[in-house]
Amino acid sequence: MTRKVTALTPQQRNKERVNIFLDGKFAFGLAAIVAARLKMGQSLSDDQIAHLQSLDEVEEAYNKAISYLSYRPRSKAELERYLKGKKLNGESAAQVMERLAGLQLVDDGEFARYWVENREQFAPRSKYALRSELRQKGLSSGDVDAAVGALDEDASAYEAARKRAARLSALDRETFQRRLSGFLARRGFGYAVVKRIVTRLWREQHGETADDE
Repeated sequence: MTRKVTALTPQQRNKERVNIFLDGKFAFGLAAIVAARLKMGQSLSDDQIAHLQSLDEVEEAYNKAISYLSYRPRSKAELERYLKGKKLNGESAAQVMERLAGLQLVDDGEFARYWVENREQFAPRSKYALRSELRQKGLSSGDVDAAVGALDEDASAYEAARKRAARLSALDRETFQRRLSGFLARRGFGYAVVKRIVTRLWREQHGETADDE
């Protein structure tokens, strides 16, 4: 059984989609790029209709994935989970991932570097905390090690604590150390790093040197 294309009209609310009329009745909507395959009077079999709808599903999911990526880069696992949540079948999801990869929008190594650099700039964390975050995003050990391995934890801890230390400067030493140590510990820094940085910041805040101990 075949049905004839009798009208192709842009949707009023979304000009990127087209309403398809078959045998004089509305049948379904398609992305404009998919609808461009059709012409007036063309006959479509059930299999051809199913194929067009499958292409439309991929196109719609691809556009949603691009929007999802517009907020920040994503790991491959994050994108796969996102597409799974859209209830795509495995083949359609694979096609979307392939298109994204072809545009170099799926690169776990690059994502790991972005994540670490972003954390270092706005909210420094320990290597341990960063490794945990990246593993949760589905990255391989190799990509995690490459992004995290060269970090200087003392430098990261100092940058993380510097502004907080300024706000605590009026406190006595014991309270200052306790609060700042807790702040750094919550960001995953180990005891030795925390002790060095808290001592350094106390001295800087109060003009002390090691000889003053």
